Amino acid sequence: MTSGSQALCSKTSLTTPVSSCTARFNFLRRIANRTVRMASPDPSGPPPSSKMDSAPAATAAASSSDAGAGASSVSASSAIDFLHLCHRLKTTKRTGWVRRGIGDPESVADHMYRMGVMALIAGDIPGVDRDRCVKMAIVHDIAEAIVGDIAPSDGVPKLEKSRREKEALEHMCSVLGGGSRAKEIGELWMDYEENSSPEAKVVKDFDKVEMILQALEYEKEQGINLDEFFLSTAGKFQTDIGKAWASEIASRRRKEE
Repeated sequence: MTSGSQALCSKTSLTTPVSSCTARFNFLRRIANRTVRMASPDPSGPPPSSKMDSAPAATAAASSSDAGAGASSVSASSAIDFLHLCHRLKTTKRTGWVRRGIGDPESVADHMYRMGVMALIAGDIPGVDRDRCVKMAIVHDIAEAIVGDIAPSDGVPKLEKSRREKEALEHMCSVLGGGSRAKEIGELWMDYEENSSPEAKVVKDFDKVEMILQALEYEKEQGINLDEFFLSTAGKFQTDIGKAWASEIASRRRKEE
């Protein structure tokens, strides 16, 4: 009998057989060895970690993720200030319709929304990024939240109109807090103004298409002739889709006459 088993037996009753003590000792030794093996790390695996060890790493990873997201995000305060400015687009009526005496004329936001839908449903156009068209459509008149809808009949020179709108846009982007989102809005607006990309040409056409479609709807609803809006856009469409949609509107108008 080993010294361990002797010690174990010394704590048992004097009537306990020696063989029983030895068996009990061997059983406990096997349990102890199994526990040690389970606690020992696998040399080929990663080192063991505890909740206390992993918590700082998880916190650091979360902090890193938050920092990365914050680099391109807009603060809640800046976002709400910017959206308050955009609210004016919902209440600013389109000048052309107001001057023609249209009852309950559409707002600038109404116009941009339907243009955005046009870009969304247009389908695939070779060489044109549809998502960019959607974005451009919903920001192309955004400066009118500050300067209003300046119409050709206002007599404001084109360069002066562009200057006012650019200044207004820069102010709105500063309200947004600068950063990547403001930069994207500014770049989309400038692309549209300069008509410098395939997307800008498509959206320019949608601007005219939306106007003559609205004119057709007002003619039907309010019994008013709006020839000037159709004449002002005739022959000015740059894209196949713009020409096709304008032709469809003109065809439907002729059927109404």
